[in-house]
Amino acid sequence: MGIATHKAYAGQCLIGDESIMSKKAHGTSNTPVQENLRWECDGETADRICNFNRHYAESSGYWRSTRFLSEEPDETSENREVDFFDSNTGKLLFTAPKGRSFEDFVKESTKHGWPSFRDEEVNWDFVRCLPNGETVSVDGTHLGHNLPDKTGNRYCINLVSIAGRPENEVETESNS
Repeated sequence: MGIATHKAYAGQCLIGDESIMSKKAHGTSNTPVQENLRWECDGETADRICNFNRHYAESSGYWRSTRFLSEEPDETSENREVDFFDSNTGKLLFTAPKGRSFEDFVKESTKHGWPSFRDEEVNWDFVRCLPNGETVSVDGTHLGHNLPDKTGNRYCINLVSIAGRPENEVETESNS
């Protein structure tokens, strides 16, 4: 699925090749973003960032203006994990926090302006990094960028790109 070998990042980052982001039926994806994104994320912004963009991002701090923090309220639980799904396909891309508290996840994300994930929180079945650091889904959804810091890879991801509903939930809605 589009794995390239010319640039390496430390850790678990799987490098994909440029073909992942080739033109498809809807920008770089075969489908537009789902309707009714989680946390009341804006669909128009999501579609533009996910499918018709390679370099830009939602505004810094946008994720805090959504319903994410009010719908995922248990910031102090050590075992609180949230699943994040591709806004186009509904595939599971990230699960966080892992190896840290939800409060630590929120603090790091707030500091950097975007939800910030670490290697162990990435579902490498469906996520790749391009040699320039762009982080994408294997289906062509622009997610954000890998901006490594002193502790390792840090994936700064647009919330609008990972606010999808799970595949099975979307299929159930479309069959209703």
